Amino acid sequence: MQNIESINNIIKENPAVMLYFSAPTCNVCHALKPKLLAAIEENFNQFEIISVDISTDADIAPHFSVFAIPTVLVFLDGKEFLRKSRHMSVGEVVESIKRPYEIMFS
Repeated sequence: MQNIESINNIIKENPAVMLYFSAPTCNVCHALKPKLLAAIEENFNQFEIISVDISTDADIAPHFSVFAIPTVLVFLDGKEFLRKSRHMSVGEVVESIKRPYEIMFS
């Protein structure tokens, strides 16, 4: 079970972190998640990916000001770099991350 403190520690300790907020009742979340995670793992091998189920970890989403699902938060060097909610494509997320990620890890 995750908590806010453990997630904040992961964000502090890792240069690239993605939080993926979803719920079991969200069909879009389940369709998007495997494609997005595969694309991140394929293109950005340094990423730490954390999945947050808002139905079981209810206090985490409001802490990060997440009020819609699916939501993706990307942290680079401990700072929020990207926030995408609901209507997003895998390509859009990958393109948004590509340049800063390459600068950080080249």
